[in-house]
Amino acid sequence: MSNYVNPLSLVAAAPMAQQKGANGGKGSLFEALAQAWAQALDKQAETIIAKSDAINNGDDSPGAVTALTTESLKMSYLSNSSHTSISTVGQALETMARKQ
Repeated sequence: MSNYVNPLSLVAAAPMAQQKGANGGKGSLFEALAQAWAQALDKQAETIIAKSDAINNGDDSPGAVTALTTESLKMSYLSNSSHTSISTVGQALETMARKQ
């Protein structure tokens, strides 16, 4: 077995300078990606809650319903995109780990 280390695997597993990991230490690129997606999804969920609250408080106009529908579809898009990107990066890291 050779001692060659793939530089991409070092980058992917290296701790991030400003990112805290789940265990309190420095996090990896993979953790930073997951946290960024979580923040984006949380922000979108807050938007949906605000639109839904407006409808619950009596603003059931077609425009308000359309805005809620639009935000819900955006959430679906973001959710699917986050799943795809996290899965793809995870598979890439797994492949790099197997090749070492």
